[in-house]
Parts: sequence; C-alpha cells; structure tokens
Amino acid sequence: MAQVVIRSLNKKFDEVHAVKDVNLEIRDKEFVVLVGPSGCGKTTTLRMVAGLESVTSGRILIDDKVVNDLPPMDRDIAMVFQNYALYPHMSVYDNMAFGLKMRKFDRAEIGRRVREAADILGIQDYLQRKPRQLSGGQRQRVALGRAIVRHPQVFLFDEPLSNLDAKLRVQMRVELKKLHERLGTTAMYVTHDQVEAMTLGDRVVVMKDGWVQQVGEPLELYNQPANRFVAGFIGSPAMNFATVRLTQNNGSLWAGSEGMHIEVPGELRDRLDRYAGRDVALGIRPEDLRIASAADPAELSFDAAVEVVEKLGSEILLDVAVGPTMMVAAVEPTVPAKVHDRLRLALNPQRLHFFDIETEAAI
Repeated sequence: MAQVVIRSLNKKFDEVHAVKDVNLEIRDKEFVVLVGPSGCGKTTTLRMVAGLESVTSGRILIDDKVVNDLPPMDRDIAMVFQNYALYPHMSVYDNMAFGLKMRKFDRAEIGRRVREAADILGIQDYLQRKPRQLSGGQRQRVALGRAIVRHPQVFLFDEPLSNLDAKLRVQMRVELKKLHERLGTTAMYVTHDQVEAMTLGDRVVVMKDGWVQQVGEPLELYNQPANRFVAGFIGSPAMNFATVRLTQNNGSLWAGSEGMHIEVPGELRDRLDRYAGRDVALGIRPEDLRIASAADPAELSFDAAVEVVEKLGSEILLDVAVGPTMMVAAVEPTVPAKVHDRLRLALNPQRLHFFDIETEAAI
C-alpha cells in the first residue's frame, strides 16, 4: 500500500473555484473520509486523485511519486463509484476479471484473484449470474470485488452506498469496515452522510465551499469542532445554536438571551472573559440536554415549550421553543412529554461550545 499526499491542490471550472488550497496527508493503510454538503469539492478532490479531473494547481503524490500528469491506469488506484457501472451482458466473474484481462494477466492468476475476492465478499455463489439477477447490495459487492482484484495501492470510494436502502447501508458500512481491516489498504472515501463518515473513517476531512474546515479523528471533530460549521455538520441530530450576550456579574460570567440565562462554567472563563459585553453563539448538542430535576441548579437550566415530539424508541427527540430560539433535546424514552407541555431543561456544563459571531471559529 502507499500514502497519498495532497499539496496546495486547486481546481477551477472557468470562473468557479471548486477546490481551494487543499492540503492533506493520508497515511499508509489509513481510511480517510471526505465529508461535506453537495458542492463542497469533496468528489472533485477525489477525482483529481484518481486522474479523472485535471489539476489547476498543486501536487498529488502517491507513494512519494507525483502523479499529476499520469493517466488513471498508471496511478495504481482502484475506484468504486456511486453507480455500480457493471457490464450487464457479462457474468459476475467476467465483470470482476475484466480489468485484469485488459492488463494481460494470465488466466490462472485471474481465476485465483477473482475467487479470493469472491470469498472475502461472500459472493462465491453468484459468479455465473448476470448483474440483473442480483440485489443492490450484491451488485455493490461485485463493484468492490472488481476493485479488490486489482490489488491497487489506493482505493477510492465515491459515495458507494448512496443507492442502497437505509438498512442495507448500515450493513454495508460494517462490511466495508471489516474489509478495510482485512486488506489493510489505503483508502479515500467520499460521502455527504456524516454518520457514514464517523463510523468508517480513521480520520475525517470536513469540507465546505472548496475549503477544508477541519481534519481529525471522528470523536475529535465531535468533541472539539474548529468552527460552527463543523459543530453543526457533525452529530445527529445537529447541534443547537443560540445567540447569547456574555455579561459579568459578581465575579461570574453569564450567557443570556430571551428565554435563557446560564452561568458559564469556570473552566471556560479564561477563553470567554475577553468576550464580556459581546454576543457569541452558544452551541448545545441535543444529547447534552435533559429534563431538569430538583437537584439541578437554576443557573444551568431553563424553561422550554414542547412543539414536536419524535418517539424513536431508544430516545425521544423534543423540538422545543426557548424564547424565540428552537432547540432539539434528546431525552430518555420514558419521558411522558406531550406537545404544548412546558418543561424545564438542564444542560451539561462540561459540554458547552462557544463560537465567535463574526468568524464562526470556536472560542
């Protein structure tokens, strides 16, 4: 396998600057996921690594070799696309073997590699079937098998699970994770699904408008987001935000807005004191809100009005109004909340996030 190094990578389509100064290093055998909303540049970045898009400026190195001007077939990569791109008139065996035949591998080696990949993916019994005789999940396995038999240095995945139903996507996520552990490959994976990114990636690259916003391990992005965009994009349900004014009173720092007035924990004071008298964005994850008890201090709780109740089985999501601000609270499934109820919510003071209003950077 090999490492992939991207240096100051840019891509322009006429006047559209799609990828902006991307710098990234994917270590040998690492599974890195590029995630972000549509149009953020993640797929364009992947296609430049694959050689399917030209590079406007910057360098791409695979195993310390600059590949900017190499055609895709000479980069020793294999790509799995969103659509399976299988030849409908060929059997599963022939679809998986096609790339090897084009590279003039001998028949015995082709047979060995195809059977080995089929065993790994559990499709041994389907080798003589045509793609139309397979389910969506089975077709995706064939597409994976076609990539595996190549024994490439780098695997590239472009939203390979987006055409599958929800249950099958969860199953295939597990299969992909197992496959990566077994093969020990270097992989780049593109998705717009942050749950997919968090479950699959050794590290996750969050992109927006062509820029890399943050690179880190999944829990690092969740616990220490670099800015408001990352905080709101990572996590499901998304983080709640409220604009609050920071004020000092009797040696304490308070964050207040219409419907909420909470004391800032002491460990955050050093970072927030310079914002006293100014507005900042307060971020609270739904899972860090709970129904307040008598033991919860008043300075760490606030009143809310229930507007929507979503009963998910393992938890209940309450869409609540806190003054003019809408929030979501993920509470225990035993909570008997109903629409129009007024209740008091307590927050976890160790899990508060604050962001600069102008720059949106984490404070």
